[in-house]
Amino acid sequence: MNKEYAGKTIDVLDQGYVRLVDYMGSDLEPVNDARVSYDKQVSEWDDKQKGLLNFLGREDHTSPFRGSVLKFEAYVPLMIARQWWKYIIGSDHAEQPLKYHDPFTQWNESSRRYITEEPTFYIVSHDQWRSKPENSKQGSGEMLDSFTGRQLTAMLESTYELGMNMYEQVMEIGVCPEQARLFLPAYGLYVRFRWTASLQGVAHLINQRVAKDAQKEFQDYALAVQELASCPFPNSVKALVKK
Repeated sequence: MNKEYAGKTIDVLDQGYVRLVDYMGSDLEPVNDARVSYDKQVSEWDDKQKGLLNFLGREDHTSPFRGSVLKFEAYVPLMIARQWWKYIIGSDHAEQPLKYHDPFTQWNESSRRYITEEPTFYIVSHDQWRSKPENSKQGSGEMLDSFTGRQLTAMLESTYELGMNMYEQVMEIGVCPEQARLFLPAYGLYVRFRWTASLQGVAHLINQRVAKDAQKEFQDYALAVQELASCPFPNSVKALVKK
C-alpha cells in the first residue's frame, strides 16, 4: 500500500510537532468493514460510500472505524502529554464503553531514566499569556497585556534556568539520571512519545480537544492531529468529528 502521507509533520507551539508515522487503510476500509455484514465489498470510492460513512458517524456506529489505525509521534510539553495520556486510559475505561471502547492503543515515551538529551522547555511568548476565565473552572479568558506578558515570560525563563543549573550540577556530582531529573521544571518540559490508536480513538481525541473549553495548547495539537488524520482518511474524519 502506498503510504504517501507517512512522515508528514506539522510544527506546533514554539518547538513541538506532531508527525504521522504510519497508518493502515483508507476511507474504503471502514466502508468495507461495515459492508461485510452483508458479505459485500467495494473497491472504488463514490457518493454512495460517502453517504454510508456519514451515516455510520452520525448514528455512532463506530466499530467499522476501529479497524483503521494511525500512529503518531508527538513532541509536547509535559502538561499536554499528561492530558493526552487520558486517551490511553480512557480508551479502555470510558464513561460510555459501548461508544468509545478501544483497548488496542499504544503509548511509548522517551524516558530520562535512560537518556540525558538536552532538556527543552516550552516558553510562552509575551503575547500569548491568557487570563483566568470569569465563569469557568477551566480554559482561558482574554489575553493579558504585553507588559505583563513580558514579565511572565522572563519569570518562566528564570525558573527554567534555575532548574537546569541544579540539574547539571547534580549530574556532574554523579547523581543517577532517574533522580537528577527531579530538578527539572516539570510541566513545561518537552517529552516525545508515539501514540497508536484506531480512527475512532483519534476522532474522539479531536472532538474533545478542539472544543472551546479545552486548553489552547492542546487545541493546537488536536488540530494538527486532525489535519494529519484527514490526509489518508478525509471523509472518515469529517464523518466522525462533530462540528
